[in-house]
Amino acid sequence: MNILNIEHISKIYGAKVIFDDVSCGIHDGDKIGIIGVNGTGKTTLLRIIAGLEEPDEGQIVCQNGKKLQYLPQTPKFPEGATVLSYVMAGKKQEEWNRESEAKNILNHLGVTEHGEDLEHLSGGQKKRVALARTLLESSDILVLDEPTNHLDEEMVNWLEDYLRKYKGVVIMVTHDRYFLDKVTNKILEISHGKLYAYEANYTKFLEMKAQREEMELASERKRQSILRIELEWAKRGCRARSTKQRARLERLEALKNGTAPVQDQNVELDSVETRMGRKTVELHHITKQYGEKKIVEDFEYIFLKNQKIGFIGPNGCGKTTLLKMIAGILEPDSGEVEVGETIKMSYFAQEIPQMDTKQRVIDYVKDIAEYIPTREGRITASQMLERFLFTPEMQYAPIEKLSGGEKRRLHLLGILQTSPNLLIMDEPTNDLDIPTVTILEDYLNSFLGIVIVVSHDRYFLDNVADRIFAFEGEGHLQQYEGGYTDYLEAKTRRLSETEQRGRTAKEEKKTTGAKDWKKDHPVKLKFTYMEQKEYATIDDDIAKLEEKIAQLDAQMEIHATNSAKLGELMGQKEEAEQKLEEKMDRWVYLNDLAEKIEAQKE
Repeated sequence: MNILNIEHISKIYGAKVIFDDVSCGIHDGDKIGIIGVNGTGKTTLLRIIAGLEEPDEGQIVCQNGKKLQYLPQTPKFPEGATVLSYVMAGKKQEEWNRESEAKNILNHLGVTEHGEDLEHLSGGQKKRVALARTLLESSDILVLDEPTNHLDEEMVNWLEDYLRKYKGVVIMVTHDRYFLDKVTNKILEISHGKLYAYEANYTKFLEMKAQREEMELASERKRQSILRIELEWAKRGCRARSTKQRARLERLEALKNGTAPVQDQNVELDSVETRMGRKTVELHHITKQYGEKKIVEDFEYIFLKNQKIGFIGPNGCGKTTLLKMIAGILEPDSGEVEVGETIKMSYFAQEIPQMDTKQRVIDYVKDIAEYIPTREGRITASQMLERFLFTPEMQYAPIEKLSGGEKRRLHLLGILQTSPNLLIMDEPTNDLDIPTVTILEDYLNSFLGIVIVVSHDRYFLDNVADRIFAFEGEGHLQQYEGGYTDYLEAKTRRLSETEQRGRTAKEEKKTTGAKDWKKDHPVKLKFTYMEQKEYATIDDDIAKLEEKIAQLDAQMEIHATNSAKLGELMGQKEEAEQKLEEKMDRWVYLNDLAEKIEAQKE
């Protein structure tokens, strides 16, 4: 049964058609994700559904008595309000259970100072407070615009679980693809004024969209084939005398007036990187502290050529501070950041820098570079803007006319066209639509340089990062190989091993000096499944790494006079040696455990 109907909605802004007679039924219990390129009307659709904006034609019909709550992308707050007073607005003070629930939601969203004035909070904290208020309100329909922005891993996991259990309808815009996969059962895609519905989560939607576009192209090929036949018939001078001939001519006109399916444009990213010398960026025992809080403590790392490093951790742990130290914007309290002479660094900040909103889009780009070098040669600022989906009309419009996502895309263009060989990016996927993020991922994977990124976008990290550093504990960074999923698996495995070692130590302590009856019932040590698998292959793994290092040594002798090749080989050797050291530590632990297990048999 439909709880809400979108009936023949049309909406035009100036000359731009946002919606062209779109309709859709929403069923009770639907969890809907809305997808589309920035500027296609995702937020507009949410506002129309929420009753905050009127369509030019059509209507939204909602079942009587159904309550709807709306979370805007940029909430507005009253002056003088505290966190709790804002979240509890309209609730009776005696509703102590509601206050308890409000505090619980706020705590899960990382806002623990419930009496704090809202004006003292950061933009991200304010958005989380607004989300808490939206979730606390009694509702049958939740309309959420970018609810996952400014949420760290733990908060996103909590929100996923909350929305899955929520018994009403959820309609949301989010660019978090894993979130869409885990929460939604329906995708609405906005494309060129039309609305396409898919009974699917994000992964299944990709398959179904490809099938739809393939069918549309097949229909278009058939239309073109029939049109050619009918045109040949018309050219032979047939006259519209009979009813049959008139009907055929009318069909020909219909075929001629038919339109081919419109293909979505994708952002084309391309740049020419600056050559990188042997020395990259080296962090030597850097430490940073604010008051009693340690941000980074004694962190040491040398970035290798073409590495893609992701930094993750809870909000407020110091990720942005670390990026700013690497970029030279902040100084560490102790230690040193060394940057090679050939490094050309570009920093993509979390917040868009101040722009002259009266300036035309094309002038913003020309101020950076009149001509942009690409692998195919030099192109004009206008051509580069077209690659970034800025139409000629948009190029000559003032920046103030752009949406938040379009401004961020323009800023990204400005960063990439400077031809860096080291990119530092703080939450680059915020406010970017999914098609743009997908192209950005492809660009970064082919980028001939170093990428250092902070991101809460798990899908993005899986597609881009080859090494993860996680903030774990005060000031400590733990290294993991691979992307986000690899990090999760390794972290789970490491915690399991730590627990196993703890249990082993505890049992050993109990055994020492234990009573005689305990000696007859000793706790049996054993490998976990993963430990047994690792123990069976670790000798071969170590041998392969030792062989690789020997081969690299031999190649370094051959290329001793080629500094560029030598630097590359040295980087590979350092990485292999680090992996070997980690494997040796595991070998010691596993062999020690194996000896204890064997001793139990005696």
